Amino acid sequence: MEDLDLVIANGTVATASDVFRADVGIRDGRIAALGRGLPAREVIDASGKYVLPGAVDVHTHLDMPLGQGLCSSDDFATGSVAAACGGTTTIVDYAIQEKGRDLHSALQTWHDKARGRSAVDYSFHMTICDPSDAALDQMAEVVAAGVTSFKLLFAYKGAAMVDDAQFFRVMRRASELGALVNVHCENGHVIDELVRERIAAGHTAPIDHVRSRPPRAEAEATARAIALAEMAGAPVYIVHLTCAEALQEVRRGRERGVRVLAETCPQYLLLSEDLCDTPDFSGAKFVLSPPLRARENQAVLWCALESGELDVVGTDHCPWFYRGQKERGLHDFRAIPNGLPGIETRLPLLFSEGFAHGRLSLPRLVAVCSTNPARIFGLYPLKGAIAPGSDADLVVVDPEARVTLRHERLHQNVDYTPYEGLDLHGYPVLTLRRGEVIVRDGQFVGRRGAGEFLRRERFAAEWGTNTETQRPQR
Repeated sequence: MEDLDLVIANGTVATASDVFRADVGIRDGRIAALGRGLPAREVIDASGKYVLPGAVDVHTHLDMPLGQGLCSSDDFATGSVAAACGGTTTIVDYAIQEKGRDLHSALQTWHDKARGRSAVDYSFHMTICDPSDAALDQMAEVVAAGVTSFKLLFAYKGAAMVDDAQFFRVMRRASELGALVNVHCENGHVIDELVRERIAAGHTAPIDHVRSRPPRAEAEATARAIALAEMAGAPVYIVHLTCAEALQEVRRGRERGVRVLAETCPQYLLLSEDLCDTPDFSGAKFVLSPPLRARENQAVLWCALESGELDVVGTDHCPWFYRGQKERGLHDFRAIPNGLPGIETRLPLLFSEGFAHGRLSLPRLVAVCSTNPARIFGLYPLKGAIAPGSDADLVVVDPEARVTLRHERLHQNVDYTPYEGLDLHGYPVLTLRRGEVIVRDGQFVGRRGAGEFLRRERFAAEWGTNTETQRPQR
């Protein structure tokens, strides 16, 4: 065999289907061979460590404007470095169409944000906030440009919320184009009423954000999204599912034969609503939408991840500084920017709290963090796999590492972490993007801005079985 550029030797390889001892041989940025004793110009010893496919985060909000001069605190430069340090080698961010703008200009804006700045490979979903006839026509060109998923929201009236008829039209058009629609499921009309009532009663604290967005508002919107997708004959992807009630609606849809895919996030697996109920304003750090839920939902979500009822763990990474940004809502929870940081901590949290604590098998962790998101969103097998021909995007995890999470040690551009003080068992010690080491022992050593845009394949209706021949284009 011709010498390889690099071999990751003596590690335990974990994929979504198997765990085995093997060396991973790399040539020209791709995986060239799996075996033992592979010759190479450079060898990295991974004895006692796990070698996983680089994680794929399909739910991020980098450099996201919110109005009134607010923008999420991580841009593509800082956020992508943080992602890499946490073992994530591919991100899919949300390009947002503002009211009155066309889809092309929105997509170009996000290309301009990311190009030459991202340290990892990236792609976009297109969020449709103004589903005019012109926008529906432009969807075909967006898909042809390699952006093969769209997002719709049932919340945020006046900014992003769509009605049922608009939702139905977009779903049918997406299905015709082979695109997948992501849905934010909360009943925005009911939430607006509950918010109005709480403010009128003088209830303005962070916990009142939680109490104005009950689980039933999420479950109702989840049921409605699935029913409308069913009538449109289209698949649907439920983002950031938080609770048992919404999960039950996913089950009911699947029982009827609807192609429903669903994602949750680490914050819903590990954090609970009581964090927002503090005597001071610090609960604002944990304000996001949908909000954190009662603790009993966590066990339900963990079980659903292991059983396959939940397909993906994304981050919904949307960071805001506590000082100066979250503090805008000091006297009115409506002014607290919604979102938490998490792009760097997803894989470490899932490895420690999932695998090391016996909640997830190692193949299942790989599935929900890497392989499933790559398959669902048209990136597999270029991403999300350890196989000859796949990009050599790899993360080496030391199961013996002990790390206490502190925001000072993380690379996210924000002044806190929601997981402050949490002791983790196992942590990434090496990250490779296309065969190049970009993180070593927690420090970014790669080339900033080297990440490339990925043109994604269209959604495969049976994504678990017919994606072997898909080859996303760069």
